[in-house]
Amino acid sequence: MLGIGTIAKKVFGTPNDRKIKSTRPLVEKINALEPEFEALSDQGLKDKTEEFVGRIANGESLDAILPEAFANCREAARRALGLRAFDVQLVGGICLHEGNIAEMKTGEGKTLVATFPAYLNALTKRGVHIVTVNDYLAKRDAEWMSKVYGALGLTTGVVYPQQPEAEKKQAYACDVTYATNNELGFDYLRDNMKSRLEDMSQRGHHYAIVDEVDSILIDEARTPLIISGPSQDQSDLYVSIDKLIPELTEEHYTLDEKTRNVTYTDEGNEFLEQRLHEMGILPEGQSLYEPESTTIVHHVNQGLRAHKMFQKDKDYIVRDSEVVLIDEFTGRMMAGRRLSDGLHQAIEAKEDCKIQPENVTLASVTFQNYFRLYSKLAGMTGTASTEAEEFMEIYGLGVVEVPTNRPIARQDDNDLVFRTAAEKFASIVEQIRKANEKGQPVLVGTTSIDKSEMLSALLTKEGVPHNVLNARQHEKEAQIVADAGKPGMVTIATNMAGRGTDIQLGGNVEMKVFEALAADPNANPEELRKRIEAEHEDDKKKVLEAGGLFVLATERHESRRIDNQLRGRSGRQGDPGRSSFYLSLEDDLMRIFGSERLDKMLTTLGLKEGEAIEHPWVNKSLERAQAKVEGRNFDIRKQLLKFDDVMNDQRKVIFGQRLEIMEAADTTEIVEDMRHQVIDDFVDAYCPPKSYADQWDAEGLRGALIEKLSMEADVNAWAEEEGVDQDEIKERLCAHSDEMMAAKAEQFGADTFRNIEKQIILQTIDQKWQDHLKMLEHLRSVVGFRGYAQRDPLNEYKTEAFQLFESMLDGLRVDVSTKLSQIRPMTEEERAAMLKQISDQQEQMRRAAEPAQPEPVGAGAAAPADPSSAVAGFDETNPTTWGNPGRNDSCPCGSGKKFKHCHGQLA
Repeated sequence: MLGIGTIAKKVFGTPNDRKIKSTRPLVEKINALEPEFEALSDQGLKDKTEEFVGRIANGESLDAILPEAFANCREAARRALGLRAFDVQLVGGICLHEGNIAEMKTGEGKTLVATFPAYLNALTKRGVHIVTVNDYLAKRDAEWMSKVYGALGLTTGVVYPQQPEAEKKQAYACDVTYATNNELGFDYLRDNMKSRLEDMSQRGHHYAIVDEVDSILIDEARTPLIISGPSQDQSDLYVSIDKLIPELTEEHYTLDEKTRNVTYTDEGNEFLEQRLHEMGILPEGQSLYEPESTTIVHHVNQGLRAHKMFQKDKDYIVRDSEVVLIDEFTGRMMAGRRLSDGLHQAIEAKEDCKIQPENVTLASVTFQNYFRLYSKLAGMTGTASTEAEEFMEIYGLGVVEVPTNRPIARQDDNDLVFRTAAEKFASIVEQIRKANEKGQPVLVGTTSIDKSEMLSALLTKEGVPHNVLNARQHEKEAQIVADAGKPGMVTIATNMAGRGTDIQLGGNVEMKVFEALAADPNANPEELRKRIEAEHEDDKKKVLEAGGLFVLATERHESRRIDNQLRGRSGRQGDPGRSSFYLSLEDDLMRIFGSERLDKMLTTLGLKEGEAIEHPWVNKSLERAQAKVEGRNFDIRKQLLKFDDVMNDQRKVIFGQRLEIMEAADTTEIVEDMRHQVIDDFVDAYCPPKSYADQWDAEGLRGALIEKLSMEADVNAWAEEEGVDQDEIKERLCAHSDEMMAAKAEQFGADTFRNIEKQIILQTIDQKWQDHLKMLEHLRSVVGFRGYAQRDPLNEYKTEAFQLFESMLDGLRVDVSTKLSQIRPMTEEERAAMLKQISDQQEQMRRAAEPAQPEPVGAGAAAPADPSSAVAGFDETNPTTWGNPGRNDSCPCGSGKKFKHCHGQLA
């Protein structure tokens, strides 16, 4: 019997159906315009772009121009790439322009879809950013789609790591810019650390289209982008604590796999305290519970997490004696990404790698808050509907499921659940062998590198040829994915999200042509392509007869999206295909979500070894478990966002102030207001309002003014004058300080002094903001404990963060005023001394860089040479008579030290 909701949907249609229906009139208009745009010359397409730009500048809306702009873009793509966009691709483009997420299945041509809204929004000349998940895709898509934008008269840029500044600035100045989410976020932070407007790269945040939007805005949403500098080295402490962790037994701690946390039991705390005393890490008589022990407790916690919660070849790999993290969603290496709070150092100690120093934060932003800077945001992915609530609540993005161009013909099997992992893998190997024998390509999805390598070993033992795609084969990624659709090909992949390369049945023609030309550069490209296309047709026919691509997943992921992404690799563009999930009660998800009851039930039912249970109910219960995890993760992200919003509001204020200062031609008024506020605060502190003159601390005020503002004022005499109140003293001091600074500006020259003012304000803001970030990090780490006192940690954090911010601004005013009051022009003698010091340093560095004279063979440990033999007329008190002593020779002055540690020491 159908439910009421199901009946209603049949009558009225789903909300998604209505959204798709609303785009039909626009698609019909675009199609009707096609003949008109086909008749245009190549120059005519560019002239149309100029016409649209003019109309928008004169106030016409983008929505009004949409049908013509899309028709122009479709024609340009047809000419430049030989691809004519399907109607469903136009629907996807309309959804993106409206600021939604277009959910489009794999192989539906999302890269081409993005060109339509990007072109339309680029007509405003404010810049469009297209965001991809890795540098390879950013460069590939930019190169490929620049042909379309070029045919329309627009410029295309690409941003990548370690890009020269001038080139990066030029890329951001283009109409359409391709970049990764990481690089965009870091450039935003770098720009807000620059001291001149002309050095900034980005030119605002107008419109962004985010590819693999679920990966960037959900999976990586909490990832903070941090620009940091080194702090003090604590390598020895990490190594000492790492030796202690293996001594702990299971009774000393408890693990929570769901939250990835560890806590010590009472026995564990007692054991640790005793061992830390013995090792000399914890001072005698000091308890772990005392505030002074916070740092040690933190290090011990991180050491335990490193050993028990982070597994080699799953969460990270060791490459060239370096710990490289692995993205749990894509299986890719995250070179340069490090865990914070000393956790990365703890893993380095565990793996006996060189421990890199911890860093202090100079600037940071999360992806959630970076992408909320854009006036308009849109996204594309194959799987977003399961997270639709989060997209709407946090980013205001609706999710529209765009229909496929052809109906999906893939067969999705029910999950098979085995009792043990060994039984599961035995069945998987058998299934792969059968598919391989009949020429069906198989894509096997695993959740970690070690599982992919274990399965690879099993297949090798069975003599089944295969490819493995994980973080270790990162460089061969596109090649392995392109080959995955060939007849009989077996590909084992660790997480297939956002790979960016289609698995085409029979193999990828473009990749085969590229390979053949690389092997034989003298071959005729056209003949080669014809031959390869003929071979490809035969291969494709074989694969279609064998049933298309078979996706076999070895485990369920915590998120349904990741499973759907893997499943969606099969059945692209109406191709046949099949997907199966093989599970066991020993899998992480099953273990965490109550597999004990299921195990008892299967035993009761008399399930034999090697048999599996298969039923739609199992699928439903697993999806409910996954939905629970997704819900919990959403709650965590939402809560963290509330905390991060506090810092984000402050970040916007600080970055906004920096920008205003850089844009200001004259900052005199700003520094004057700061100085006057400092004087007001000093007068209020030493001469409190509503107090009598004999209660004032005039001498204290005088001392503070000398110390902070280098300003001499006879406050004692003023205090004894009849009728002088606090306001009068403030006025006199402000006037006196203005005269003093005006005289100083005259000494330097007005333009020079304005520039000095601007640089001092910016440097001080940066230093204060860095200190403030450190304070907020410490506050965040302890504020959770307020919950035990029945106080809301979030409200406590908001209140105290605001107080810290006010305190930072007060300190900023004082520091800027102090620095400006203390600077003075150099005298001629000081300038000459500085130039001589620089010259001497350069000479010493030149000498140090000269190659050392090789020792004669067989010289052995020769006695130190007599320095007096170096130059005739040698005088140990006169360095000009010493000649050119080696850096490691004894110093000629007779001190007994090496020359490099004595007179040869670099300044």
